[in-house]
Amino acid sequence: MGLRKLKPTTPGQRHKIIGDFSEITKSTPEKSLVASKKKSGGRNNTGKMTMRYLGGGHKQKYRVVDFKRDKHDVPATVKAIEYDPNRTARIALLYYADGEKRYIIAPDGLKVGDVISAGKNAVPNVGNALYLADIPLGTVIHNIELKPGRGGAIARGAGTYAQLNARDGKYAIVKLPSGETRMILTTCMATIGAVSNSEHSLVVSGKAGRTRWLGRRPRVRGVVMNPVDHPMGGGEGRNAGGHPRSRKGLPAKGYKTRSKKKYSDKFIIEKRKK
Repeated sequence: MGLRKLKPTTPGQRHKIIGDFSEITKSTPEKSLVASKKKSGGRNNTGKMTMRYLGGGHKQKYRVVDFKRDKHDVPATVKAIEYDPNRTARIALLYYADGEKRYIIAPDGLKVGDVISAGKNAVPNVGNALYLADIPLGTVIHNIELKPGRGGAIARGAGTYAQLNARDGKYAIVKLPSGETRMILTTCMATIGAVSNSEHSLVVSGKAGRTRWLGRRPRVRGVVMNPVDHPMGGGEGRNAGGHPRSRKGLPAKGYKTRSKKKYSDKFIIEKRKK
């Protein structure tokens, strides 16, 4: 994937940097793998706004993505690399040898015509899904399960990847994208390679309207609110209100909210970088 910087012919294009979508080979999704997607606008079942700054946006269809990779020892051919409005990564359309079609998160370097597989007998090539027990040490991986059979939960965003560092008994030691080093059961599956669309972090929308197309409304700072609306609101002129706090009054910017008795602490070898 490459990036396009547009000529400043309009104010909205002056700072705009977008992807060139050169890796995408098909513009319409596979009909059998598409589901309807309803927008809530941040409202709950009684119509009360429970999430601020959501609403509007272009109508989207949900692509049913296979995070489990549980179709073992059946080769699949990559038929297309597609855009997915529900995630930052690209998705790949697979045609399995038995006729089934599935979407997966497209790893970097996967091309149309490649043949990939999953399971104990798969080789550690880009796009193949293996158990952590069978992946060579030092391999870059993504779409990693935290609980066997539940489906990939870690390293699914554009350009993300983790690294398998070691194995110790029934656990694999994996360095996660956040910098945290963690123990994960070797019976969990992961996919070889890094996630596609690595330049997504360099994209600049260029105008407020593009953010609205994604369903995000303008975000209001607490400092500019009234005292009734936010702990940091009120005051004459530009008064940045005391200690940084959330709307509920919890300290922000450095205050640790992780529970001291969290069950997963025993699996974390090195905490994420601050």
